[in-house]
Amino acid sequence: MASSAQPLDGRSPGYRKVDLANKPLISIVDDDEPLRQATKGLIRALGYRAEIFGSAEDFLRFDRLRSTACLIADIQMPRMSGLELHRHLVRSGFSIPTILITAYPDDHVRARALEAGVSCYLTKPFSKADLLACIHSALDRGREDSSS
Repeated sequence: MASSAQPLDGRSPGYRKVDLANKPLISIVDDDEPLRQATKGLIRALGYRAEIFGSAEDFLRFDRLRSTACLIADIQMPRMSGLELHRHLVRSGFSIPTILITAYPDDHVRARALEAGVSCYLTKPFSKADLLACIHSALDRGREDSSS
């Protein structure tokens, strides 16, 4: 006779807890709280660790900044834009692969961002598949940079 017992924790029998401790850390910087939270949820659902920040300045004060494997930053934010944040990090010696996101696409800004070494430029709303492709590209780039 087949057992219909459920685990004591209420999870389905096939449930496996995902260990995120060894997963890359992706930092999200966006002044739009709902988008920041939604992106964090998506990043975690994709199997990565995620930290969120409401401004570039908050991210720059992050005590684990060096642990960030990939940065996702909004281009248009008060005080310091995502592109300015990327440039500041590069000048400071931090080689964090960066994905810039924007609700206001601009070919001139896109060209400047790619010239500055940004890994990817996405227009909001972006698809889960496009974000995942950008994350994979950024993480691959980060591994190449660290091995050279």
